[in-house]
Amino acid sequence: MGNKTVRFLAALALCSGLAGLPAAKESKTTQGSCYMGKYKGDKVVKTDAEWKKILTPGAFEILRHEDTEQAFSGAYWDNHEKGLYVCAGCGLELFSSADKFDSGTGWPSFTRPLFAENVASRTDSSLGMDRTEVHCPRCGGHLGHVFDDGPAPTGLRYCINSASIRFVPEKK
Repeated sequence: MGNKTVRFLAALALCSGLAGLPAAKESKTTQGSCYMGKYKGDKVVKTDAEWKKILTPGAFEILRHEDTEQAFSGAYWDNHEKGLYVCAGCGLELFSSADKFDSGTGWPSFTRPLFAENVASRTDSSLGMDRTEVHCPRCGGHLGHVFDDGPAPTGLRYCINSASIRFVPEKK
C-alpha cells in the first residue's frame, strides 16, 4: 500500500472515529471534524465553553491559552510508531512520523510539517525573547515553537506539545 493510501485510510479512520485513539477521557476529538490534505482556508471557530467540552483540560490550556506541557511528560515525545499527527482541536493533518526525530528535549520534534500550509507561525515575544510560535491555521490552536537547530534536510526543529496533537497510527 502506498503512502498516499495509508495517509487517506488513517485520516478516514480518524474522521469516522475508528482510529484507535486513546480512551475518551484522554482524547475528546470531535468525530467528523478531520481535515485531510493541504489546508485550504476554512476556519474552525468555537467559544471557550465549546472548546472545553471537546478538549481535555491540559489540551485546552495548551491549544487555547498557549501553555506548555512539562518536558518528557507528554504522550508522544518517545513515540516511534509510523503514522500521522493531527491537530487535537480540529483534526488538521500536521506532521508525519517520517519527519519525527529524537531531539532530546522531551517534546515531539519534527523537521517539517506534512504540508507547509498546515502549520502557521507568528513571533512570540513572551519570556523576554523572540521565538517563532507555531499554531494550527484552521482552529488557531497553539502547537509549540520552531527553532533553527534541527537536523537535515531542513535544519528546523518543530517542538510540539503532545497535548496539542493526536496520533493516527499507520494501518498495517
